[in-house]
Amino acid sequence: SDNPKNVVQSLGKGFRVLEAFGPTEPELTLAEVARRAGMDNATAFRLLNTLVMLGYVARVPGGRAFRLSLKVLDLGFNAIARMELRESVRPVLRSLVGEVNEAASIGVLDGPDAVYIERVQAGMVRLGVDVRVGSRIPAYCSALGLAMLAYLPREDQMHVLALKPRVKLTPRTVTDTKEILARLAKLRKQGYIVIDQEITSGLRALAAPVLDIDGHPIAAVSVVAPVLRMSLEAFLKLAVAPVQEAARTISKAMQAGGATALPPVAA
Repeated sequence: SDNPKNVVQSLGKGFRVLEAFGPTEPELTLAEVARRAGMDNATAFRLLNTLVMLGYVARVPGGRAFRLSLKVLDLGFNAIARMELRESVRPVLRSLVGEVNEAASIGVLDGPDAVYIERVQAGMVRLGVDVRVGSRIPAYCSALGLAMLAYLPREDQMHVLALKPRVKLTPRTVTDTKEILARLAKLRKQGYIVIDQEITSGLRALAAPVLDIDGHPIAAVSVVAPVLRMSLEAFLKLAVAPVQEAARTISKAMQAGGATALPPVAA
């Protein structure tokens, strides 16, 4: 087995590589990472390749630069808990939960998945699914994921859809590329999407995108409700306007804070 001292040293160097990236330097070349982390290029190259393989760092398409992926959040969600974003969106999400919706969430796109960064759920109601901050769901069949995919360029949409196999999670799950692209086009026209039992039988989800000032997707807001509670038509009538308004409210707050769109992470 590896010498414990060597393991600790490798972990320390790995964290130095991750810490080389910052809000003003989100993308760095190998040489820049090595210089900022205080190590030689060969060591930085080895560590970067390891972090890419583990999913914590991604190569920037079409260039020699690297950037952090959202998987770094898996290292510890205490960091997320301190994010101003969570504090600012929680009251908005809470306003969406009640007699109609049992849960409201905000998520961002990370490669082929939508990642939950905040979620509010009715206290005494159980949805029968284990969703928490950091949970991932496939973008191709989730309301959160599709709401963001719809506002990406077609090239990026195809890239995300090709990142991993699309499987049917329920008999209703849409996996065909042409059907998904048609849904994205419709979503972009109407500004929201509803997923009816495509991830979990018995549950519907509705989502709207959170856009930056240029119309690029920063995140998405979604609500979830049981199918047995009401018809699809009633659900749409009661949920569409509040969810879209919540997305606009969060969008304005994030724009004021200088948030920018999060591009899909390369595989």
